[in-house]
Amino acid sequence: MLNNELHTSISAGEQERRDTLKRGNRFLGRVVACSGARATIAALAEGGETSLTELWSVGRLISISVGDNRVVALVYSMQTATNDWGEEIDNLFRIEVELMGEVYVAPSGREEFSAGISQYPYLGAIAHRIRTADLARIYDTGKDETCIIGKLTQDETLDAAIHVPSMLSKHFAIVGTTGVGKSTAVSLLLNKAIACDPKLRVLILDPHNEFAAAFPDLAVVIDTDTLDLPFWLMKLEEFAEVIFRGRPPVPEELDVLRDVIPDAKKAFKGSMDSSLMRRTTEKSSITADTPVPYRMADLLAMIDERIGRLEGRSEKPHLRSLKIKVIAAINDPRYNFMFSSNTITDTILETIAKIFRIPGDGRPIATFQLAGIPSEVVNSVASVLCRMAFEIGLWSNGGVHMLVVCEEAHRYVPTDPTLGFLPTRQAIARIAKEGRKYGVSLGIITQRPGELDPTILSQCSTVFAMRLANDRDQDIIRAAISNSSASTTSFISSIGNGEAIAFGEAVAVPMRMRFTRVVEERLPKANGATAKITDDNPATVDLRNIVSRMRAMAGPDISGFQQSYLASQKPATADDIDDAYDREEDDIGTRMTQPASLPAPEPYNSGMLPRADGPPNPQLDRFNQIRNQLLSDDPAVRHPADPYRTPLRDPPALAPSGDPPARAPSLRESLLKKPLSSIIRK
Repeated sequence: MLNNELHTSISAGEQERRDTLKRGNRFLGRVVACSGARATIAALAEGGETSLTELWSVGRLISISVGDNRVVALVYSMQTATNDWGEEIDNLFRIEVELMGEVYVAPSGREEFSAGISQYPYLGAIAHRIRTADLARIYDTGKDETCIIGKLTQDETLDAAIHVPSMLSKHFAIVGTTGVGKSTAVSLLLNKAIACDPKLRVLILDPHNEFAAAFPDLAVVIDTDTLDLPFWLMKLEEFAEVIFRGRPPVPEELDVLRDVIPDAKKAFKGSMDSSLMRRTTEKSSITADTPVPYRMADLLAMIDERIGRLEGRSEKPHLRSLKIKVIAAINDPRYNFMFSSNTITDTILETIAKIFRIPGDGRPIATFQLAGIPSEVVNSVASVLCRMAFEIGLWSNGGVHMLVVCEEAHRYVPTDPTLGFLPTRQAIARIAKEGRKYGVSLGIITQRPGELDPTILSQCSTVFAMRLANDRDQDIIRAAISNSSASTTSFISSIGNGEAIAFGEAVAVPMRMRFTRVVEERLPKANGATAKITDDNPATVDLRNIVSRMRAMAGPDISGFQQSYLASQKPATADDIDDAYDREEDDIGTRMTQPASLPAPEPYNSGMLPRADGPPNPQLDRFNQIRNQLLSDDPAVRHPADPYRTPLRDPPALAPSGDPPARAPSLRESLLKKPLSSIIRK
């Protein structure tokens, strides 16, 4: 959309004609020193007045008249000549400025702004307050499809505008410490971007479940309850991240998965495709990374087949361990969105249409809530989504304009290459480096740019830097800004909430601005909550529902998996039973289900407690009988007569010397004393 408000401001500013030499009006001082990038201005505050110093404070732009041109400079330092301030006397002070560009008269006769400087200020040149019309020219991008996102900090009568296509085509980043308004800025920018480009599709990786409330009319919420993200969409490394619970995979077990997953995919395609010719031509193209459906029952059956083919138990533990890990993941109720019955069939079209909003049905934003997903699976899910977003743009030849917004991006692409999940890093880096060729944009939001991969941040051509308290984070942002405007970040640690310094492709020059306030109903909120709990009006909370969700009582629907897996099993043999007992003894990670033939343990009841009085308790009486029998000194009590056992011999008497009798020889000693000829049967 064409923004005419800036041109209106320019026209209004043309009426500003004042005497440049009149103090207290526009006159500030004179240039006393100048270099290629900076200048020093000497000014005088008459009678101790502070009106001038208030107008030319740090962070403001001023003008320096040089012939017909006006050089624009940014104030970054001020100090008095005596390091003191006198009341009711004249105070001389100096202002250090950084040269930003100049306003010149174009051949067409119209005044325009240029970031270059053709005529540098001379000694004695007059510095004055910048005109409103010049401010409008400086921040005018000169392009169509600009949108207003706030107001200039220096002059709140002027709008702060950005060029949306430039921001999206070359990626953007929003950085700032906690609580400065990053999420609010994101919601504002996305609303403006969608209004500017209705064909835009946005995917938000939302780790705090807060953006659902910001787009009630434009977004759909995807969480673990409404998501069906099939496991077969994952590449081998992503699937291994799930199976091995975020730990490094065992090489032997990973090799088995690499071999059996393609066979399981071929088996599924064989059962679904009756054309032998088509199946034969496609078999060679299927790998462990091909997004083709397969059944977990076939995968486990193939692992069982390998266990049966091997001879010797020493070679089976890694296969049995892999099988247990796979079954444990299938039975984990937190993984229901991956292994439910809905993920067995080929639902890739429905999954892509839902997550990436194609066609969208008037809701172009998908907020993917990651807070309810297990921490060991978040990396895999983020990797799948970012990889699929790039591939959709790639294989559609740029027909789908996609924007992937990564909240807390330093989690996925940290500075240390040994941290994080490699496939996720590769997927996001691929969007950052090649995405603009295929219409895939990237939005990075982080509170710690120092912990973010510098390669990813360097690919973001537009950056909105909000308040940053950490010195390392400030250095990262300073390194990303060109030398001609490095002083812009000298006060980045003290700007207010909702303020930002915007620089890059979407703005003409670095711009200090304040974002437009978003109405309370559209502010991002955790879990989309709109009501606050107070002591005067307590909200009703269903604790049973909360505890049930914490315990994940409802497990996944694996009835289809169980039936297909049991059907693929052969009748149990002696070796199978032996392997089952080996698994029980090894205790690799899970326990076998108790056979139905064994009696169930007796539930606890209060009658099991010993009581001095009360009704008879046979169990307690039997316990006391055995206890007294074991503690008795009488051998006849300790070993009562039993018709089914050999009677006990009388204890041997002591020797005449009082020494204990010699120990009776064991069976082994007796045999060793006998002649070999008497033992071996002739």
